[in-house]
Amino acid sequence: MGVIVSKPRSSGRASSGAAQSVWLRRPPTPRNEPPLSRERITEAAIALLDEEGMERLTMRHLAERLGVGATTLYWHIDTKDDVIDLAIDAIFAEAPLPEGDAGSWQENVVALLSGCRAMLLRHPWSAALPLRRRPSIGPNFLTWLEFLQATLARAGLEGRQVQAACWVLYNHVQGSTASQSSLRWSGAERTAAQEQLRMQQEQYPTLVEYEYMLDDAWDENFELGLKYVLDGLQAQIAASR
Repeated sequence: MGVIVSKPRSSGRASSGAAQSVWLRRPPTPRNEPPLSRERITEAAIALLDEEGMERLTMRHLAERLGVGATTLYWHIDTKDDVIDLAIDAIFAEAPLPEGDAGSWQENVVALLSGCRAMLLRHPWSAALPLRRRPSIGPNFLTWLEFLQATLARAGLEGRQVQAACWVLYNHVQGSTASQSSLRWSGAERTAAQEQLRMQQEQYPTLVEYEYMLDDAWDENFELGLKYVLDGLQAQIAASR
């Protein structure tokens, strides 16, 4: 019979038994100075995700990439969800924050969200972020979100308005990125789909007129959609004064 080796783990559960975010737990105390660290694990996880995608991320595969056994990896990280939380926060460090006192609040929001979108597109696996079961509370993401909400508050929004506007804007950049990263249609497939719509023009006249299936102007759609949202927020601010 093989020897069953239990995995040394830090406590990843609250007293209620529910899984606790990696950001709410202290890193485990190293034993005999193991060669791993959260930083090294996170870098390897991002490289794996960039090259192979979310579906290939497993604790065993990550351990192999790091050149260690799975038991060693589990000493530092409890679960795959922890790895994803760390990777998500690390990529938000790549999203630059505008100078807070430069430009209008709208210009700051455009710069912030455009930088975030570019960062997310560099990491296509991040399209799965909207499907996560728990919010990110890592320091890089919170710094990014703090800038967004502070900008909205300085613009004149108050109370619930700040939260609602924040999530409209965040969902805009997330939705745009997820769609662009996930869509795998070729030009030929788009053309065939549009032709099928054209053959049903009486049922879908508007989709035919505006060539719905052929639209791949991702940058223009993102920028114009963001302008619509910001114009609406500015009108709301003006109306409340």
